[in-house]
Amino acid sequence: MSELTHFDSQGQAHMVDVGSKTETERVAVATGNIRMLPDTLQLILKGDAKKGDVLGIARIAAIQASKRTSDLIPLCHPISLTKVGVEFNIDEGTNTIHCNVTAKCTGKTGVEMEALTATSVALLTIYDMCKAVDRGMVMGEIKLLEKQGGKSGHWVAEK
Repeated sequence: MSELTHFDSQGQAHMVDVGSKTETERVAVATGNIRMLPDTLQLILKGDAKKGDVLGIARIAAIQASKRTSDLIPLCHPISLTKVGVEFNIDEGTNTIHCNVTAKCTGKTGVEMEALTATSVALLTIYDMCKAVDRGMVMGEIKLLEKQGGKSGHWVAEK
């Protein structure tokens, strides 16, 4: 593993200089899930939640969060996203909603943080919208699945 890049030679935190990097198409895919009571999942699927379309609002929250990542993560570069896609997959057998986010840009630094932030905020939004009926929901397994572009090339998580 290479050295941590967000520290200078004196050990002080700094924003990485990406000025000399080549602009390339960058793609990152992140995932996470939220597990809940069966009745909570049914409320979401039927669209009966008091606050409205839970997954539609979570999708918008994810996209909005991806655009605000550099405001939340101190040393993260602001980037110009070209696409953010959010997919939800429902597993009624385990009462789990899986969220997958794909973030894209053409730039000098990757979009991993944007994809991970979007995934986290989508899950938090589901929690927020359903907490009145289920405070025991559990979010987890938030991770990067894949990244493409830049000097390090294509990376895929081990299964």
